[in-house]
Amino acid sequence: MPWQKVKTILKKSLSESIFSLWIDPILGAQTDDTHLELICPDQFFASWINEHYLGLIREALALCGHGGVEVCCAVRPGGARHGLAFAAGTREQLRLPSIPERRTNLRTLHPRYTFDEFMVGDSNALAHSACYALASGDTSLGRCLYIDAGTGLGKSHLTHAVAHHVTSSTPSVRLHYVTAQQLTGEMVRAIKNNSMEQFKEKYQRHCDMLLVEDVHSLAGRVKTQAELADVFDSLMESGKTIVLTGGVAPRDIANIDDSMRSRFSSGLVTSINPPDLHTRVVIIKRKAKNHHLALPEEVVIYLAESIRGDVRQIESAVIGLKAKSCLLKITPDLAMAKEVARNIVGHRQELSSEVVRDFVARQFKVPVSDLRSKSRKKSITFPRQVAMYLARKHTEQALSDIGSAFNRDHSTVVHSVRVITETISRNGSVRGQIEHLSEKMKKELL
Repeated sequence: MPWQKVKTILKKSLSESIFSLWIDPILGAQTDDTHLELICPDQFFASWINEHYLGLIREALALCGHGGVEVCCAVRPGGARHGLAFAAGTREQLRLPSIPERRTNLRTLHPRYTFDEFMVGDSNALAHSACYALASGDTSLGRCLYIDAGTGLGKSHLTHAVAHHVTSSTPSVRLHYVTAQQLTGEMVRAIKNNSMEQFKEKYQRHCDMLLVEDVHSLAGRVKTQAELADVFDSLMESGKTIVLTGGVAPRDIANIDDSMRSRFSSGLVTSINPPDLHTRVVIIKRKAKNHHLALPEEVVIYLAESIRGDVRQIESAVIGLKAKSCLLKITPDLAMAKEVARNIVGHRQELSSEVVRDFVARQFKVPVSDLRSKSRKKSITFPRQVAMYLARKHTEQALSDIGSAFNRDHSTVVHSVRVITETISRNGSVRGQIEHLSEKMKKELL
């Protein structure tokens, strides 16, 4: 059998302790002439073999005339946990040969914050794909990822999902997952205790993947930024993985060193935007299912239309409906949904052409009277056309009603919408400006 020949070769090339610990416990099961399955005691063991000894095993197979055989690792059912040992009569943990110390440092992970529970839509697809790729060891998108998102849009869910996936699939990876606030506190304690060398070793030498949340809170913390810059440089130079999250994009973080901003932007930077209507519907149905709550379709649609942006508010609404329905012993209906939504978001303002016009006037610092005037100055015409475009996009009003808000007829609105649409298609700067205005308007007015 090839595995016995491989073990003979490896016994000569490895130290006795390494061989007896990592190679001897493996059982070889050859399903056919082209496949060899290595049965390992547990998942940690299998992961360690995959990362550190699979190449040697393939070389040994080639030496004994089985170079074309595919090798894979499997876990023996009911196997004992490997990788940890304790000194006799004590609780002092020992390290087995070749196992690095300080393997992981994790915050408490939310059990439901996994990739399977994350609802993917147009607003978060890139962030989800990038996180899943890094968690799976795929570095084709780079090894550094920055996710910016507002409160309750899923950036914590994704970082928890990365940690869950890594610790379950490749438990030998030394993963450190902290918030920027925790990292700052840890560094302050290290300075007070004269233990900065241990702090640097932990995050530079004993780290394979670093996850840091809410890095925008580092603003103004000069010393923390300097130490974190050293950590980033060390990890990036050694090909380690870094995942960062922030409430705003790196370019918008105030009071932060430009060199730090550059490091935040050194890899893929992606945003999680508020979920669209379809994604909100899917989220509500999934949350209701998790809470064993049957919701009529009209209730789901009403909640999706009423609660926008923060996914935590959506879950709060589902929990509220669950509590009320259990207390009153009735099935949730539209009246109950309206009451719950009102308690969460209040009375939502409906957009109108006038509201959009006044918002655009404030952003461009142009008097509303100028937008309603006959002026054809470019400094007036462009904001007016943008306002008409946004009013057409975000309201259900007729063209004539939109036009009346600007003292124009419907044909002017049609012309303005066409001009802005064509400009967006060929000018990335204008497209970015319109998208920014659109998002800001939704956040401020809805």
